[in-house]
Amino acid sequence: MIRHSLTRRIAAILLLVSPLAACGAGNVSESEHEGAEYERGPHNGRMLRDGDFAVEITIFETGVEPQFRVFAYSGDRPLAPTEVQLSMTLARLGGENDTFAFTPEADYLKGDGVVEEPHSFDVAVRAVHGGQTHEWSYQSYEGRTTIAPAQAEAAGVRVETAGPATIEETIALSGRVELQPQGRADIRAWYPGRIVAMTKAIGERVQRGETIARVTSSESLQTYSIPSPISGVVMARNANVGDVSGEAPIYVIADARQVHAEFYVYPRDAERLRAGQPINVRSLNGDHNVRATIEAILPTADMMTQTIVAHVDLPNEDGAWRPGQAVEGAAVVAAIEAPLAVRTRALQRFRDFTVVFARYNDTYEVRMLELGRQTPEWTEILGGLDPGTPYVAENAFLIRADIEKSGASHDH
Repeated sequence: MIRHSLTRRIAAILLLVSPLAACGAGNVSESEHEGAEYERGPHNGRMLRDGDFAVEITIFETGVEPQFRVFAYSGDRPLAPTEVQLSMTLARLGGENDTFAFTPEADYLKGDGVVEEPHSFDVAVRAVHGGQTHEWSYQSYEGRTTIAPAQAEAAGVRVETAGPATIEETIALSGRVELQPQGRADIRAWYPGRIVAMTKAIGERVQRGETIARVTSSESLQTYSIPSPISGVVMARNANVGDVSGEAPIYVIADARQVHAEFYVYPRDAERLRAGQPINVRSLNGDHNVRATIEAILPTADMMTQTIVAHVDLPNEDGAWRPGQAVEGAAVVAAIEAPLAVRTRALQRFRDFTVVFARYNDTYEVRMLELGRQTPEWTEILGGLDPGTPYVAENAFLIRADIEKSGASHDH
């Protein structure tokens, strides 16, 4: 049943991709679609014409960092690069502009800088030849799409802001929830005798100090009341009215709010764990998570497994943690402050890069990343993303699918 439910949920999410793609496809430049119709030159670049004069724009990236190489023509005959003065401005999403000057080299004009990823921009070209100035502009987009806010919200797309984060090194642990010793009470008769009243059944709640049984002493023949020493729930009732009490408990009462997790620590990890370290505790289905502290590490090891036990108190006022429940833990053994980080779940693959999708108003675009340290929660960013940039932190795969459906390619 769980598997079928998950399958239906994934299918429902993927159905949302189609309307997103329809919205985004019209915002990808025609020049970046596979098989786009624009004139290509002898070097497979984009031809820009003004009368008999033309330039061919290429980005060369074989064995070097991406660089502009521009070839000039007059009447479709190659011109010497020394005969042309060229400049180019790239207007990127987010307001950043890159300006390139060009110098002659071999049979082409070479841009004076690296064409940084993504190669997605509005291009303005200015060329001077024979005393005449020629100007062009065009769009060259990749990894970009536009989605209306209502559609993004309906698809579950959530955005956060890239900034500093504490990246924690953790050790994975497994364990289970147990009652604390003070959370369990075995109720026995104070003196041997006949039980004349029992007021509670299994599963009923009991308040501290509430009378739960009455016993007539065999020695004094006096009847005395037995109050509950704790508040909780009756877990076991081991006698009935008329029975003679002895050493066995007549009730077992448990306060499920007083629980702790017992984690089993293997020798390879034991040396790095200390009482007082933070630990993230989660249920196996992920519904319950809590940040807690290792309260104690027992000094003895299990003879068979050689594991030791770490105790972690769990706040449980709402009863979310049940005794016997299996849990997972991530004990924090080191932490660094990263100046810039993103959620690890936000990372996607695009071409040969690991990326996130930056958002500017209703437009989303890839940002190729240089990664640092990584945990299941956070990834340090060393390059490719500016601090303060909004990025897609939840359901980023939907943005990637929308871009892929639009047919955007790495094309120059």
